[in-house]
Order: sequence, then C-alpha cells, then structure tokens
Amino acid sequence: MSGIWGNRIKISIFGESHGEAIGAVIDGLPPGIKLDMEAIRFQMKRRAPGQSDITTSRKEEDEFKFLSGYFNGYTTGTPLAFIIQNNDVRSSGYEYLKDIPRPGHADYTGRIKYKGFNDYRGGGHFSGRLTAPLVLAGAVCRQILESKGIHIASHIKNIGSIDDDSFDAIHIDEQLIKRLNAMKLPLIAEEKIKDMEAEILSAKADDDSIGGSIECAIVGLPAGIGEPFFDSVESRLSHILFSIPGVKGVEFGSGFNLTRMRGSEANDEFCIQNRAVKTKTNHSGGIQGGITNGMPVIFRVAIKPTSSIGKKQRSMDLTRMEEVELNINGRHDPCIVPRAVPVVEAAAAIAILDLSYIAHC
Repeated sequence: MSGIWGNRIKISIFGESHGEAIGAVIDGLPPGIKLDMEAIRFQMKRRAPGQSDITTSRKEEDEFKFLSGYFNGYTTGTPLAFIIQNNDVRSSGYEYLKDIPRPGHADYTGRIKYKGFNDYRGGGHFSGRLTAPLVLAGAVCRQILESKGIHIASHIKNIGSIDDDSFDAIHIDEQLIKRLNAMKLPLIAEEKIKDMEAEILSAKADDDSIGGSIECAIVGLPAGIGEPFFDSVESRLSHILFSIPGVKGVEFGSGFNLTRMRGSEANDEFCIQNRAVKTKTNHSGGIQGGITNGMPVIFRVAIKPTSSIGKKQRSMDLTRMEEVELNINGRHDPCIVPRAVPVVEAAAAIAILDLSYIAHC
C-alpha cells in the first residue's frame, strides 16, 4: 500500500475508520515554524462529522495530539507526527462486509488486493475518515504558505442541479477569500444556500445521496512554480486530489469548456498591470506548460454521490457466490461535498508547499 506522498514535503497517513486512531507523519518541515493551534482546530472542525442534518450523525471531535516534531510552540525540524482518536465507533453493523461488498465502495477491490486481510469496518483505510489527518497536515502547510502571501479558498460550485457563481478568474478579492473560509456552506451567491441544503435533504429523505463539485483558487503564487514534465503543477495537484475518496474528476481553468473554443478564444493574451505581467483572461487556470504564470490557479473537483445509501441494491455474497439484495445500515453523509471543501484545500496546500518549498521556505 502506498501511504506516502510528496517529494520535498512527505506526508505519510495511517489508520482505519474503526481502528483506535488515525494520523500522519509530515517529514521535511523546516524548524522554527510557529503553529497556530486554533487555526488548525478551525480547519478540523470544518471537516468534522455530526454538525448538521446534512452530514453523517457520527460524532468525532477530531482532537489531535502531536507525538514528535513540535516543541514549545514551534516545529523542531524532525518529522511532525500526530494522532487523532476514533471515539464514536460502531463496528458491529459492518460484519456483513466480510462477504457482501457494497456497490460503489472499495470492499470488493480491497478484499482482492489484500487477500481478505483488510479491515472492512466502516471502509477501513479506504474510508473518508482518513481525510481528517490530511486536513491537519494541510492546515500546517497552509500556515507556511499564508506567511508567504499565498492563500487558498474554495466554494461549492454545484450540488446536483443547483449551481453557484464562479470565481472571477482574473481577480479574487481578499474579502471573498476570508468570507468563504469562514462559511459552513461556502458559496459566492449566498442566496443559494437554502436551495443547496434542500437538494441534499431531498436526497436524504429519499434514502439516496447526491454529488457535486468544488471550485478552488490559489492566490498569490508567483510565476515559475512547477517542474515539467511529470511534476507539473497540474500533475502534482491532480495526483493528491484524486487520492481523496469520492473524487472522480479534476479540471483546470476553463477545463473541458476549452474543447468548445478556438485558439483565438482560449489563448490568454498578456498585458501589463501595475508594472507586472498579467493575462487578460485566465482560461489556463494560472498554469502554462505546467508552470505557474502569476495569475490565480483555479481548478474544479467533481465528487460523486455518497456510495452508502438507504435504498436496496444488488450485490454478491462472495462466500456462496450468489447474487443477494443488500440494505446498507450505518451513519452516512447524504452528500460529502460540504465536508470535502476543507479536504480539497488541504490537499492543494500540501501540493503547493511541496512544489514551492525550495523557492519560498
């Protein structure tokens, strides 16, 4: 199993959904970085379950404990290790997963890959629970980036058929970044919050789930970040973003809409603004040739509907090798998009710090 990501900054995650604890080790952080514990707790709370009727009822405070690499308020330069206890665990309802895989989950592929020795309770290592240490690691990386004037913000672009406005690809206001980072359901068009909540609750009432997408912007990156071919900005971001459970698509800038344009429309023409090189448009999402050009880096992530739903589905009893009807029990999000927002931002922070470490830290 590959539980390690990164080149200059390496993140190693461990644990299972219903194990004693989950956690991570961050290797490569410089010494002397002052960590704002309240800022880390704030990011953890954004992702934590059990906060409203549009999320799972599992209650986890996601309190964390540093085991090494942190002393007297600062990083020491040695690996920063931490754990997050699993407290609200109810494993008995998952016993059937030994033999009957849930549609859309990794129960079957995990069983095959690990020869039946995988921890299947709550999805084990494949669970979205493992995004908690990713958010904490991202919160640490984020503080370093913000000290260099690099900021990350996201909003829910759509849930089902309800769409939010898009970022202004040229200029993203600092006040908008602060507002989005403080919102439980971050939207540019705040008047659509109730519509999105209703869309989620409608799916929940129907014993179903719904998907959506997240638009993320990284502002303040200088030109020149990225290592083509295989460590381009798009490559590194996509790699870690696709590691998030439920992510099924990533696009940068105008993305797939570029396929409908001519070159004369898609090209970002250069101009001078305040004695700095800028582009008049930003269809490339702030990246050209795999390297940042100084404009906001903008990408969108597509997230599938939650796989665990209340409706009856067809599956297989792998012991008896016969088809069965499956009714999934347990506590599940009717839509994972709201809780995925801080996860996407954390992944972006880790990737950008890893790419820009030598130049900016």
